[in-house]
Formats: sequence, structure tokens, C-alpha cells
Amino acid sequence: MLKIGLTQRVKILPERSERWDCLDQAWTRLLYTNGFFPIPLPNLIEDVETYILELKLDGVILTGGNDLSHFNGAKNKAPERDVFEYRLLETCTKLDIPVLGVCRGMQIINDHYGGEIIPIEQHVATFHGLTVHSRNLLPLTDRKIVNSFHAFGMREQDLGNELQIIATAPDGIVEAISHKKLKQWGIMWHPERTPNDSRDLELIQAIFKK
Repeated sequence: MLKIGLTQRVKILPERSERWDCLDQAWTRLLYTNGFFPIPLPNLIEDVETYILELKLDGVILTGGNDLSHFNGAKNKAPERDVFEYRLLETCTKLDIPVLGVCRGMQIINDHYGGEIIPIEQHVATFHGLTVHSRNLLPLTDRKIVNSFHAFGMREQDLGNELQIIATAPDGIVEAISHKKLKQWGIMWHPERTPNDSRDLELIQAIFKK
């Protein structure tokens, strides 16, 4: 099995003074049942490169949840997760480990490469159309509708210089990106929320089973 590291959202329990690293069980259902070995990654790891080398990962998924702490209007902040994921992305770049950013994960990628993230409307708990502009090794040509659960996003002019657009929503909000040279991709929809959609599995396989 290919080993895939997954970042985790931070759930805050103020009444207990606890901060939990959490991962939706749907990720295990999607990955493990389809030949991948999912490994949750703790947010408090400081020596990220050594940790990742010990795990011998074949790929990394930056999952959704938590707004980036420096966004205007951000809620449910987890600065420790921000720090870890930026370090993780740098480590994956250095070690040539493929990365898929999902929702917040795509925002992390864009932010890391100097892009902008803006508040948007009508993209929370809904579905919308998808226009594919470039496949770039991702099997998206027959994808017409995707789920949507994000209050922040990016337009074409907000994209980082080293990134390119793969797909957009009808309102112009970018829905899928890739790095121009590195093995790094981002999507704004959640494949774990539609585990029976074979197109999402094909997308994940296209990224990690090369």
C-alpha cells in the first residue's frame, strides 16, 4: 500500500482546556478501502523533515477545516496547524513528495506561493458547476458538478505566480490548481464527502500512483 500522510483539523474544547487533532473518518473510508495506507499527521511536530523521512510517505494530503489564522474574518483558528502545514509543504517540496491540497489545503498552497485569499459567498454547504480549463494530469474532463464547503477562495488574479488554474466555478472562483513544475495540486471540493464517486478516486490515484 502507498502511505499517504493526512493533516488534521484542530478542534478546540475550551471547557476542558484541550486542543484535539482530528481527522474525518471518511478519509479512512476513501483511502484505505482503495489501496492506500492513511497516516494522520500531528500538528505539533517541529522537526517535520525528520518525521516525514521516518514515515517514508508516498504522498501528502492537506485536508480541510480551520481558517488560516491571518485571514480577515477567519474563524476557528489554529495557528499551530498553519505553522506545521507550511513546514510540511516545504518538506514535501524538498523531498519531491506529491501533495494534494483539499479546500483549506489548496488555500495553504496558494498562500505559500504568494497568492491572495478572499472571503466569498454562496460556496458553503452547496453544489455548483465546474469548468475545466486544463487537465494537467488530473482526470477532470467529465466533471460537471462538485460539492462546496468554503467561505474563502481565490480568483484568477489572486493566484500565486508559480501556480496555474485547472478549473473554475461559474462565478470565476478557482476550484482546482497545480504548481507549474512541482508535484503539487489543489482542489476546493471534498472527495472524502463523496466516497462513492469514482472520479475522485481516479483523481487521487492520478496524483499518487505515478
